[in-house]
Amino acid sequence: MVRVRLATVADAAGVLGVYAPYVEETPITFETSVPSEEAFAARMKAVIGDYPYLVVEDAGRIVGFAYARRLGERDAYEWNVELSVYFAPTHTGRGWGSVLFWALIDLLAQQGVRNAYSLVTVPNEASRNLHRKLGFELMGIQRCAGYKLGAWHDVAWLRKVVGSFEGAPGARVPLGSLDAVAVREVLDAAEAAMNVEDAGAGRGVV
Repeated sequence: MVRVRLATVADAAGVLGVYAPYVEETPITFETSVPSEEAFAARMKAVIGDYPYLVVEDAGRIVGFAYARRLGERDAYEWNVELSVYFAPTHTGRGWGSVLFWALIDLLAQQGVRNAYSLVTVPNEASRNLHRKLGFELMGIQRCAGYKLGAWHDVAWLRKVVGSFEGAPGARVPLGSLDAVAVREVLDAAEAAMNVEDAGAGRGVV
């Protein structure tokens, strides 16, 4: 039984267990050393309750996570977020990344976010195809953006419009202030999609 829920700081060790191999073995993240559990928990705390931070459990073990965070510090950037999603190697290729991304986007729309961005180390055809099917558009390539594992890597900037740009936007609503029933409906829908035999039956799922 797969479960999708909001993360808590107590999940730090499980989430870090999924994330660490990407730090140590790939350029997918530009982090070069695995953070301590304490430091990672502090990062999670800065997001939880303000933006969506989701975990996926399979048989009680955290096998994936996804979250949104503010992109840009100045006040006028309030309606922009960056998305991230990671799965344990045993749980990739099932279409669950798309399911989690849709859940994030649905929650962000309820919060009043307008733009969702994703920064993808390229080449990464699987990720590019995922974003394309989710409706993200390529804005451009940041050349030689980072040096890791003995090579320079480019980063693709992708954008998906989440809300309307007509008129002045209202203040973004913190996740913790959203209607709990509406949030639960989004999580239940993601959970149901992952528990069917073929998660690819979801919206644009790869």
